[in-house]
Amino acid sequence: MKKLFFLGVIAVALSSCSQTANNENNEANGDSTATTLLQFGAKIDEAGAISMDSLLAMVNAGNGDISGVKVEGKVNEVCQAKGCWMQLDKGDGTTMRVTFKDYGFFVPKDCGGKSAIILGHAYMDTTAVEDLRHYAEDAGKSKEEIEKITEPEVELAFEAEGVLIK
Repeated sequence: MKKLFFLGVIAVALSSCSQTANNENNEANGDSTATTLLQFGAKIDEAGAISMDSLLAMVNAGNGDISGVKVEGKVNEVCQAKGCWMQLDKGDGTTMRVTFKDYGFFVPKDCGGKSAIILGHAYMDTTAVEDLRHYAEDAGKSKEEIEKITEPEVELAFEAEGVLIK
């Protein structure tokens, strides 16, 4: 019985030494601050992502319908019902609504404040009052705030095929 106990202690000690060595190697290689990326929808990577400012410049130049664009931005808000949409900060006090292609995937409800890279289709869209109220309800807005929504909005929207959350 004592032999089994000592073998177990030795195995645990060797295992922890191995993990410490791996952690030290990662830190030496600059990997200690490696960012974990969460992937949703189509597989995408970070390469070639443009800033929100670049996307807005493209839209303002008359390209209001842009397919195959990859954009990086800060997530301001996420649907609290099931993560079926999110709002990205446009950097000018407004946001861009991001929905997910064919309602085929969702993002974590707690990813607000994180950075996201999205790949898909940017376009100008008119959102009906009923839809705006639905989005406000999903976001947990009060009944009073929801009732104040009385006009449709023309806004930049995005249908994402894939999303990376940092």
